[in-house]
Amino acid sequence: MSPTRETAQGGRRLVIVESPAKAKTIKGYLGPGYVVEASVGHIRDLPNGAAEVPEKYTGEVRRLGVDVEHDFQPIYVVNADKKAQVRKLKEQLAESDELYLATDEDREGEAIAWHLLEVLKPKVPVHRMVFHEITKDAIQQAVANPRELNKRMVDAQETRRILDRLYGYEVSPVLWKKVMPRLSAGRVQSVATRLVVERERERIAFRSAEYWDLTGTFGTGRAGDPSDPSTLTARLASVDGRRVAQGRDFGQDGRLKSEQVLHLDEANARALAAALADTRFAVRSVESKPYRRSPYAPFRTTTLQQEASRKLGFGAKATMQIAQKLYENGFITYMRTDSTTLSDTAVAAARAQVTQLYGADYLPDAPRTYAGKVKNAQEAHEAIRPSGDRFRTPAETGLTGDQFRLYELIWKRTVASQMKDAVGNSVTVRIGGRAADGRDAEFTASGKTITFHGFMKAYVEGADDPNAELDDRERRLPQVAEGDPLTAEEITADGHATKPPARYTEASLVKELEEREIGRPSTYASILGTILERGYVFKKGTALVPSFLSFAVVNLLEKHFGRLVDYDFTAKMEDDLDRIARGEAQAVPWLKRFYFGEGTGAGSGAGAADAGNGDGDHLGGLKELVTDLGAIDAREISSFPVGDGIVLRVGRYGPYVERGVKDEEGHQRADVPADLAPDELTVEYAEELLAKPSGDFELGTDPATGHTIVAKDGRYGPYVTEILPEGTPKTGKNAVKPRTASLFKSMSVDTVTLEDALKLMSLPRVVGKDPEGVEITAQNGRYGPYLKKGTDSRSLESEEQLFTITLEEALAIYAQPKQRGRAAAKPPLKELGNDPVSERPVVVKDGRFGPYVTDGETNATLRSGDSVETITPERGFELLAEKRAKAPAKKTAKKAPAKKTAAKKTAAKKTTASKTTAAKKTAAKTTTAKSAAKKATAKKATSASSDE
Repeated sequence: MSPTRETAQGGRRLVIVESPAKAKTIKGYLGPGYVVEASVGHIRDLPNGAAEVPEKYTGEVRRLGVDVEHDFQPIYVVNADKKAQVRKLKEQLAESDELYLATDEDREGEAIAWHLLEVLKPKVPVHRMVFHEITKDAIQQAVANPRELNKRMVDAQETRRILDRLYGYEVSPVLWKKVMPRLSAGRVQSVATRLVVERERERIAFRSAEYWDLTGTFGTGRAGDPSDPSTLTARLASVDGRRVAQGRDFGQDGRLKSEQVLHLDEANARALAAALADTRFAVRSVESKPYRRSPYAPFRTTTLQQEASRKLGFGAKATMQIAQKLYENGFITYMRTDSTTLSDTAVAAARAQVTQLYGADYLPDAPRTYAGKVKNAQEAHEAIRPSGDRFRTPAETGLTGDQFRLYELIWKRTVASQMKDAVGNSVTVRIGGRAADGRDAEFTASGKTITFHGFMKAYVEGADDPNAELDDRERRLPQVAEGDPLTAEEITADGHATKPPARYTEASLVKELEEREIGRPSTYASILGTILERGYVFKKGTALVPSFLSFAVVNLLEKHFGRLVDYDFTAKMEDDLDRIARGEAQAVPWLKRFYFGEGTGAGSGAGAADAGNGDGDHLGGLKELVTDLGAIDAREISSFPVGDGIVLRVGRYGPYVERGVKDEEGHQRADVPADLAPDELTVEYAEELLAKPSGDFELGTDPATGHTIVAKDGRYGPYVTEILPEGTPKTGKNAVKPRTASLFKSMSVDTVTLEDALKLMSLPRVVGKDPEGVEITAQNGRYGPYLKKGTDSRSLESEEQLFTITLEEALAIYAQPKQRGRAAAKPPLKELGNDPVSERPVVVKDGRFGPYVTDGETNATLRSGDSVETITPERGFELLAEKRAKAPAKKTAKKAPAKKTAAKKTAAKKTTASKTTAAKKTAAKTTTAKSAAKKATAKKATSASSDE
């Protein structure tokens, strides 16, 4: 008998899931005896501030939300925006005979289920219902086979939450005091920021080296065809048996790592090329090896994020938001997983599609298994795959846009994982000859042919390096044998320069964190979002660039909290937390060692607390570390020498360079652009910044008022203003504001004159009055110069017209019918190519709020750190993908019609009032629930813990 029929006979069951979208989908798979409601994410959590803590708690408990003196007891409060939803759940529970908690099957989902139990206090039977895909069969099986709540998972999640709260709430105030207000520190976000900063330090320390080699084009002397080319291109490998230096042979300092290799400069390379012009060459060896490539494992959270970044241009956050929608609507299995395992059902579905779409030749005899699991993995799930016991092809889903592209990626990877290996041959050919000066030169060429593409018919993985050759790329060489003569058709000398280590991208940083076993893969999207939003990191194209602010923060953490940002220590903490999850360690003793530093000796089980402070200065637990701040010199940790006496400092209002001592002769200071990459701040560039005029430019005195007029460069652009006399009230009823005006686009701070400034500050200018006596003024606004007559505004063509337009010209403009709709489209500022999702051309345009990218359907404003000049196609596609992933804006509710006034009986008035009140309450509840749902869904899509 199905669960649906059982319920119809046995009463009413309340099923609680996390998101409204999931609730809607699941409701369709269950019968009328079920009520499916959403908790809308977490209903209870640690307080966000002291104001949310109950009055009975004081002191440290009130500040932290955790009672560190009494076994780290957390103080949980129902979120203010969830109280209405909790009330609704209680009402539904009161009318139900059974409760099913159907939150996600991971630590966070288990914790949400536990909080629901604690808050709702059900008096009816309770079941924990789990599933990893939202299909009819999966949901009905989950109802029929519930389990008990896993308290160990709850304890593990609670320990993480408390740990991250203590870390964030104790270390962040240190940053406020010593670096800048409103900064944040987090257990994983700080380590991720340090990785990005260390890579930039390597780039700053890097010294380029120049090296040369030769490239030869050799002919076989016979006519070629696609399977047997007539020529091959080979690179110089050795001279007189000594290997020629390549980029890998140089260190970060630009010097050779070993003297055993031959470093060719330009003169030697060109001389050797000339000496080889008439040389007779021959094939010295042909080495052939079999080539075999096995398919990639199905996706887990991190590999999906990496591939979506490489192939679709999606950021980690956008990927998880899109995947969340696919999961909730029943298209894919659960997207937060560390497992590469496929169920028997999924393997059968994949193998069936291999046979159907590619033929039996591509199907291996036995199913492929991918049992390897990631260390620190979350609880068992399947890999990310299409849902159901028969996979829908992308065309069958009816999906469009970003959801279609991501589903297609997941579908291809899953099907390919059950296909045969790709096989072929790899060949290395060595070509030698003696130069006119007697030197022996040997060239090498390598090739690859694929005789059976296997899984590559369905899917080929991308690469982090855009110049890397993908697995399915063939390089065919002529069919030659040892001793065959070859003719050098061309030999060229090629110059190269070593490159600094590449900056991290979102994909490569996720990969690095996972390889170092830092943090949980399910939280990486949230971590990346946090360090970008906090201004620690910004993007140039797809590269993650650390800000100067992050250099100051990491500097402080390394010098005074080295243990907390030590990579091994952070990974060991993950091990300790997993031991707690497995029941092999107790949470409270571990938290005591972490916070108070108790039991830090060599006794067994000390775990993470055994680690030192990274710099040999072990001060004990976290509490003592954040209490003893006397040794932290705020100026020192925010200062970085540039060279020639110039120092980069991170101030409260941004980075700046400085030379000399303030208030002394010769002192210089200049602001540094916020979007400047640290490795681009050279001594030469710093000198340029210092040479520029800075500060206020005094233009003169206004003859009418006697006030000094100055020009300034503000955060919103250059402007002029007046200096009011001392004692002028700045607040209160009698406050006087100085006249201020933005400079025209044709003006600059160092060239504007007093006359220009007075004219600018005279705006708006009265042009005259129309025949009806209505005043017309010329004004400069946010969107440019315009005329205003009452409520009727008309745009002007140029800023100069503000001072020159006459009344007759203004009346002529108003005599024309007002243009409706948009003005003529401006030409694009830059073309980026076709978007991989919409397949439409993407361009950069100038809009009201600055430059933006668009494919004609979706618009996305350029972010801080992006510029029209430097934006790459990949970055443009990523901005569009993130914009598409966001939920559409809600339409404003229509206002209720005005009440008609009519004489009514008293009883009728009471009835109407009662109905109106009830309707308002219902509407308010609905609005609150919808708003909360939207916030929770977005948060849940990317994060399991905001404090990491």
